[in-house]
Amino acid sequence: MAPTLDRLSRPLRDLRISVTDRCNLRCPYCMPRELFGSGHRYLAADEMCRFDEFARLCRLFAGLGVEKVRITGGEPLLRPRVEELVAMLSRVDGVRDVALTTNGVLLGAKATALRDAGLSRITVSLDALDEEVFRRMGDTKLTLGRVLTGIDAALDAGLSPVKINMVVRRGVNDHCVVPMAEHFRHRPEILRFIEYMDVGDTNGWRPQDVVPAAESLRAIDDRWPLERLAPARSGEVAARYRYRDGAGEVGFIASVSEPFCGGCTRARLAADGTLFTCLFAGSGVNLLEMLRSGASDDQVRARLASVWGAREDRYSALRAEQLAGGQGGGQKVEMSYIGG
Repeated sequence: MAPTLDRLSRPLRDLRISVTDRCNLRCPYCMPRELFGSGHRYLAADEMCRFDEFARLCRLFAGLGVEKVRITGGEPLLRPRVEELVAMLSRVDGVRDVALTTNGVLLGAKATALRDAGLSRITVSLDALDEEVFRRMGDTKLTLGRVLTGIDAALDAGLSPVKINMVVRRGVNDHCVVPMAEHFRHRPEILRFIEYMDVGDTNGWRPQDVVPAAESLRAIDDRWPLERLAPARSGEVAARYRYRDGAGEVGFIASVSEPFCGGCTRARLAADGTLFTCLFAGSGVNLLEMLRSGASDDQVRARLASVWGAREDRYSALRAEQLAGGQGGGQKVEMSYIGG
């Protein structure tokens, strides 16, 4: 099958599906409590895609080249019976990998069901192993132990590899980089450090809050020497390294300091069926309206191909000059709505 290309000749290969805009944490870099409090209006159940609608869209995306699907949120494990969606997506012809990103709070009770449904891999967002820093980063009273229990449950269920994503923010948790690396050395999880990004318009992002991935890498390499690994696949966003003493693998996602727009192959579906072609997009295309108005598969597929074919997003690559010009990137959709 010939790849479906955008205007920059990037193929459509990956689909991220946000299944809810709700979350049980209030991380300031994603859902600051002062803006996502008791008065915030979330999507109603009938405004969100049903599982069969997500599965239909996934099947049509697969016909255009999508091979990998990741379920996100909000917090996807808040969506009731999300494992049923995993099972539906894992049966779509052409999809060879179904993954899920979670904050891990509910994972202990869900890991086995997710595995049985056909989940290929899981990623847990965890920004610190210090209880006080963990609660501050998540603006939560929930305990770190619940997340660690969820990680262990995922490993016990055979969801391997389990990846751990740590967003590093200057003056908040940058002192936790080496302790995190130390904890996950000699363990089966793959720890990845992510630069703090200006996703959405509510997190108060400032360039000076970014800890460049190279800085985190040096801090670890000075303690435990690292060597670079080749990418596992084309379009991979994390720079992979392994410890020279054989203690495992670690990754660095330099989305601010070293943008990777040129290799981006991801489309994104929000919970209400809106299609976005970039994490930093300001608007999208409503597909749920098409589905519920009786559009045929051919009509929906043609719309998907048209949207991707018109794509020329490369926000991260242009970020520096936009900020220098005082543009700030323009209005962007919130990460809790589009999925990280």
